[in-house]
Amino acid sequence: MPAKGRSQQGSMMKFLWDSPLGLLVVTGGLLGLTLPFGKLATAAGVPAMVWAFVISLGAGGVLLCALLLRGQRVRVTAHELRYFFVTAAVSYAVPNLLMFSAIPHLGAGYTGIMFTLSPVITLVFSILLRVRRPNMLGIVGIAVGFVGAVMVAVTRGEAGQPADLVWVVMGLLIPVSLAAGNIYRTADWPHGTGPIELAVGSHLASAAILLVGILAVFGVKAFAPLSGVPMVVVAQAASASAMFAFFFRLQAVGGPVYLSQIGYVAAAVGLFAGTIFLGEQYQLLTWAGAVIITAGVFITTSAQNQISTKSQSQPA
Repeated sequence: MPAKGRSQQGSMMKFLWDSPLGLLVVTGGLLGLTLPFGKLATAAGVPAMVWAFVISLGAGGVLLCALLLRGQRVRVTAHELRYFFVTAAVSYAVPNLLMFSAIPHLGAGYTGIMFTLSPVITLVFSILLRVRRPNMLGIVGIAVGFVGAVMVAVTRGEAGQPADLVWVVMGLLIPVSLAAGNIYRTADWPHGTGPIELAVGSHLASAAILLVGILAVFGVKAFAPLSGVPMVVVAQAASASAMFAFFFRLQAVGGPVYLSQIGYVAAAVGLFAGTIFLGEQYQLLTWAGAVIITAGVFITTSAQNQISTKSQSQPA
């Protein structure tokens, strides 16, 4: 590649790495791909716990290799170990297990829309714990998104196939766990530790937790169905490793409430992917709710830009 091309590519990457909006779109989009990939895997007989393990091991393994190739390493202190395993449980292992268990019953698109409740719950936790909260415009944006999420939730899955209430409740537990993780990662972020390092440690910790669970509940035979979907495994590992590299950077740049907006982007990707590629069908109310959710994204993005501009204009 010519030097000019490399320079332009490097400038674009730096702009993306420092842009909350760019990070939001990329991270949410890659998260949304997890939903159709998960439906394909569970339809092939892969247990939910095994697919969650694939994501964590794939993301952690790929990012670890990238870190080592750059001459860096993962530091392991008592604080970082605590951070790795708490993050692994509340941010990855539990929500992924709930998500992949619910997808066969609710549909990939519908399950993805459960992510849209994460900003509301994150905001509540953020206010209660006095972490970081949005301005009034941000609260309005989250409220608008919540209205859309409620419209979607009452439809209870795909058109003509209403799911049992227990699966809807399991779906609702996904954003609760994600919100807890959003707050924890900001509040307990180890000083001087980079986002890639944290992504590696927390995902490998998640893989360890899930592996113990898989062997205890299913045994080694649980991994056999993976041989039926090799390309899906590769695609999921690649997208997950890219997503979590941007995920922790967005956490540092935008804070927990803004980070939670990736659920809106992921929901849109999951809804369209489920409809176009997986043949899922949803009611008009579901689509109307998705449009309202999108409006909420634009409002909260505007609010974040206001906060960033104000903080930059204040004297140091």
